[in-house]
Amino acid sequence: MALAAAAVEWRRRAPGPPLALAIVDHGLRPGSRVEAQDAARRCAALGLPACILEWRGDKPAAALQEHARAARYALLVEAAREAGAQIVMTAHHADDQAETILFRLLRGSGPAGLAGMGSSTLRDGIEIARPFLAFPKARLVAFLAARGIDFARDPSNENPHFARARLRTLAPLLAAEGGDAALFARLARRIRRVEAALEAAAETARRDVARDGGFDAGAFFALPQELRLRLLRAALAEIDAAAPRLDRLEALEERLAVAHGEARSARLTLAGALVDLRGDRLTLRPAPPRRPETRGP
Repeated sequence: MALAAAAVEWRRRAPGPPLALAIVDHGLRPGSRVEAQDAARRCAALGLPACILEWRGDKPAAALQEHARAARYALLVEAAREAGAQIVMTAHHADDQAETILFRLLRGSGPAGLAGMGSSTLRDGIEIARPFLAFPKARLVAFLAARGIDFARDPSNENPHFARARLRTLAPLLAAEGGDAALFARLARRIRRVEAALEAAAETARRDVARDGGFDAGAFFALPQELRLRLLRAALAEIDAAAPRLDRLEALEERLAVAHGEARSARLTLAGALVDLRGDRLTLRPAPPRRPETRGP
């Protein structure tokens, strides 16, 4: 609701392309449809007609919120394309950013994950903009209160079944020790700065060590480990391999480094790719399909 109201005020001051609003009803609990309809009515009263997008089909039992997030973005991107829009704005705020970083930290994310959500990212060719990342939720609530705009509170945000809801209960304790949303926002900015430098260094290194569709093994293993990991991940993406978990990528790289140090060959698979270290050359290519199992009589 804060995003809708702010967008309407912004458009009144700065003419530009028309705004369209989409509300996703995930259908995960009773009453969600009514809440979506109420939100649509409130937005219409602001002069912003809304459409309701439904996440249909069976819902997974595991990692429900992660699947719901993926479905939500897919629906929003599709709606943007149908509307001829190039940008989707979401109302993620500083408290969301803090939860995201903490959530990823506890799951062992690397620098890219700990950089949190970007203020602008691309998803399937559509820009996802997050104009509220610098503002705490309390400020958005105050913005609505000052305008007499009502809003709904999602009970899922307090459901201890979900990891993010459990982390939310830690927020007051962390804030008392200085770990408030502002600190996590500052941390995200600094890690994004480091991440950008590492990506630039990895691109330079890639040009230096590339050789005949692969890597010069000696030059590759002379690089810092972080750059080696990034080059391997990029090479996997180039052959359309699945994005591997960081711990599995690290395990692969360590095995390759040991083999190179012992001057022996290695032939490993990861994420549907065949990684071949032979002599002074390291190559990656799609792994051949597995042979079907044969059974005896």
